[in-house]
Amino acid sequence: MSQINKKAVVLLSGGLDSATVLAIARDQGYSCYALSLDYGQRHIAELNAARRVAETLGAVEHKVLPLSLDAIGGSALTDNSIDVPELAGEGIPITYVPARNTIFLSLALGWAEVLGAHDIFVGVNAVDYSGYPDCRPEFIAAFEHLANLATKAGVEGEQFKMHAPLIDMSKAQIVQAGSALGVDYGQTVSCYQADEQGRACGRCESCRFRAQGFADAGLLDPTVYA
Repeated sequence: MSQINKKAVVLLSGGLDSATVLAIARDQGYSCYALSLDYGQRHIAELNAARRVAETLGAVEHKVLPLSLDAIGGSALTDNSIDVPELAGEGIPITYVPARNTIFLSLALGWAEVLGAHDIFVGVNAVDYSGYPDCRPEFIAAFEHLANLATKAGVEGEQFKMHAPLIDMSKAQIVQAGSALGVDYGQTVSCYQADEQGRACGRCESCRFRAQGFADAGLLDPTVYA
């Protein structure tokens, strides 16, 4: 496949990490097909951010698929009766969404197979993260193995590759990498409980990681706070 024609599906949440991954995939010469999930999350601000980022970073197509994970709940991000914690606790936090990355990658895999794309990009990170089990390198490797067992393309020898370019990077390194590639982080929303205008709370764990990343990178944080 020529460099010009290679396609990639990029999971795009509208947050800082996924915007950086889209920029990285584009910089590596991929024609990028961005996939966002309307999964019953607390706010639509991140989906609005995803639309802005996809357009700005030149995605060939941007799909937003409906997916009602709020129907099963079990997470502060999908169940409004569970408060978003503002202090780190022990173990895997209540902001973990059960099986989310497994489901998201499965949908990305299906679209990739339809498109004839062999590459899937995801913004998981195992350094500045909350201990989510589906953000680990072992999970990405296992899903890649599954993808090549469970698909027509994989069985016929067209191997899929899962790309997690941020997995070993600190938040500061991610911010620096994206800034070098021209990402406008003012378009992104990372807050677990942003308001409808996308203004961040400044208190949740995601907000703290983001603010510290810009501080450590020595760059201006464009986040708008409520």
